[in-house]
Amino acid sequence: MRILFITATRLGDAVISTGLLEHLRHTCPEARFTIACGPVAAGLFQRMPGLERVIVMTKRRYDLHWFDLWRHCVLTRWDLVIDLRGSATSLFLWTRRRRIMRGGRRPGSRLAHVAQLFSLSPSPMPTVWTSPDDTARARATLGTLPLIALGPTANWSGKVWPADRFVALWNALSKTRPDIRLAVFYGPGQTEKHMAAPLLAIPGAIDAGGRFTLAETAAMLELCSLFVGNDSGLMHLAAAAGTPTLGLFGPSKASEYAPGGRRAEWIAAPGPEGEAPIAGLKTETVIEHARIMLPGAATETRQ
Repeated sequence: MRILFITATRLGDAVISTGLLEHLRHTCPEARFTIACGPVAAGLFQRMPGLERVIVMTKRRYDLHWFDLWRHCVLTRWDLVIDLRGSATSLFLWTRRRRIMRGGRRPGSRLAHVAQLFSLSPSPMPTVWTSPDDTARARATLGTLPLIALGPTANWSGKVWPADRFVALWNALSKTRPDIRLAVFYGPGQTEKHMAAPLLAIPGAIDAGGRFTLAETAAMLELCSLFVGNDSGLMHLAAAAGTPTLGLFGPSKASEYAPGGRRAEWIAAPGPEGEAPIAGLKTETVIEHARIMLPGAATETRQ
């Protein structure tokens, strides 16, 4: 059985789609999967069992990247084509069955939208796939446990909680749990590293960003006791890894993009959803929620 799975360009959306993929992998154990996605998300699927190949869709003018995808896939007789991008390309491929998620903004969570393609309820939770080598590198990079992971970056400035507040959060949590260490996560590129710089300057902080594969990053997140970060692909990856995750929301909509995971929660700045500046999210509020979620700190007295 051969399945073509067309998923997102952005990392967060791609992570959200992994729950459906894992569901299909278990219900169709003989299937071979071809994943089509953007370059940022491609590494997410490299360790997936049953993977045949990943087709990286690099955006081109006049939407020619969709023609490229068609050329890669048109000679294959598919058993199932799943198109989470709602493209016309999937209509011009030979397949026994197809499921297309229509475009346009709809109320409700993206996780539920994906699950509705197969009438799944509850929605299957996102997952990560890692290897023993990824775990070994994660342990070598992070060293001694326990660890708190902080993710101070995002793909646009409106979603970025001020860095000095992340520093204040770390100072408070390190007093609650003096045995815990800090790992700072961020994406590739100098812009992301610049956003993370105030936390990287904290004595003893572990640089867990920029240079790792997504599988290695997921393996590092699996080792952390808590992740607190902005609404971002890393937030979704942490939740999918099963790490207790606290997502911070401002002008992005938590009703649509709340982290999906067994131990994932979120808090938002006060004000109308989709409009509230993230700077309105108070440090004390985040500290209180993080303390409750931090293993071994739930009964600690507030400082």
